[in-house]
Amino acid sequence: MAELPTLTLGTSFVRIEEVVALAQGRARVALSNDPAYRAQLEASLALLRRALAQGQAVYGVTTGFGDSCEVAVPESEIRTLPMNLVRFHGCGTGTLFTQEQCAAILAARLVSLARGYSGVRPRMLEALCQLLNARVIPAIPSEGSVGASGDLTPLSYVAAVVAGEREAYVDGQLCDAAPALAHAGLTALALEPKESLAIMNGTSAMTGLACLAHHAALRLSRLATALTAMACDVLHGVPAHFHERISALKPHPGQITCSRWLREDLQWNSDAQHSRPRDRLQDRYSLRCAPQVIGVSLDALQMARGMIEIELGSVNDNPILDPQSNEPLFSGNFYGGHICFAMDALKNTIANLADLLDRQLALLCNPVTNAGLPANLVGAPGPAAQAHFGFKAMQITCSALTAEALKLTMPASAFSRSTENHNQDKVSMGTIAARDCLRIVELSETVAVIHLLALCQAVDLRAGANCHARSRELHAAVRTAIPAHREDRRMDHDIQQLLQRYRNDELPIGEVSP
Repeated sequence: MAELPTLTLGTSFVRIEEVVALAQGRARVALSNDPAYRAQLEASLALLRRALAQGQAVYGVTTGFGDSCEVAVPESEIRTLPMNLVRFHGCGTGTLFTQEQCAAILAARLVSLARGYSGVRPRMLEALCQLLNARVIPAIPSEGSVGASGDLTPLSYVAAVVAGEREAYVDGQLCDAAPALAHAGLTALALEPKESLAIMNGTSAMTGLACLAHHAALRLSRLATALTAMACDVLHGVPAHFHERISALKPHPGQITCSRWLREDLQWNSDAQHSRPRDRLQDRYSLRCAPQVIGVSLDALQMARGMIEIELGSVNDNPILDPQSNEPLFSGNFYGGHICFAMDALKNTIANLADLLDRQLALLCNPVTNAGLPANLVGAPGPAAQAHFGFKAMQITCSALTAEALKLTMPASAFSRSTENHNQDKVSMGTIAARDCLRIVELSETVAVIHLLALCQAVDLRAGANCHARSRELHAAVRTAIPAHREDRRMDHDIQQLLQRYRNDELPIGEVSP
């Protein structure tokens, strides 16, 4: 087996794709050995130790947390404070995030702490690296964060596993933290002053999830384009709607990109001859306006990338221990407003992809709009066709999934509320936005897969006539595992099988460039 690439933290900018690779176990992580970088880590830690030695008040180290910042902690209790913080935040609820999602959260927190302004020991950073590399992934409940003061409750599950408490994923299975660490040859660490606060008081749960959502949404935008090209083929659409001059006259970058993808998928250029008669001068909106719909998603993704990657590489805990200022900086960098905005924006554009594909499927199933295909794409021949219903229920399911995705587009940031004795009186709700975004991606991927199954059925019914390379390639890839729909049968297994193949990157959807 080839050795995995290593992402070195501390001296370089980290991209979304690198976090996704760590989350999926396709890369390893290490701290830089650059002397200047190691000196930065030590200087931040020295600043904390100097403040403590001088009797300086340091939030969350010599004081209580949150609204309890006015409560001075006796010196004899300072070393018990880190684990108390971890333990009282052990109140997450709901289903656990998946192993991949938990790994993305762990990776995002490590990237931020590795900046070297959080007053944690290099040994602690190395321990987080070891967890990722050994695939001992803290198990994190999905509910319980308001997104400021950071993702306190979700990230407490990371700190707990480092200290040998709670549960972790090992080889995809849940087990107690202590034996999980032992299985990987790791040992629990006693948390030093500030270390649990540094791990917990940041935006890394929402940011790790945002990396996964962005990565999936970019691929989904390309898939939606490929499916639109297939729909154009089987519905006898008008490729001239994607003429380069049209986008040049409304030059949004995403629209230009989507139009180019469609021309490539349809093997069309402005000199092409129209070889088949068309009943309509121009197509219905779900075909004609596809670049204008998918283009919004592509442009939103570009905007979101900047916000996510800045947040990913930011110092977002409190207090910040910056040697240049020579004092602890008490900040609000843990507020997840940028991630919340990015996720709320992507929620809208991704759900609109689902809506676009759902409308295309409705055109396919309706004999009034499907250019001569059988109603509901029934594949049974002769009189038997009257007793079969083809994709009728699949279209209903697709509509239900789309409705659910659209319902979730309500901006999470609009639901900020005061909590924790009115200390956290303005919060971001960024983690809820990221969770919603991932759910919308999941629903929209399923809509796309159902549409793909229907499009392949239409290719069969057309006997492949007038289908271009993208349609033929996708049809062939699907038919290697899923037969044509000749008679009514259950199709839930078809949906799940094809969905898994798509998520495993086993379908020829076209090149996706970040």
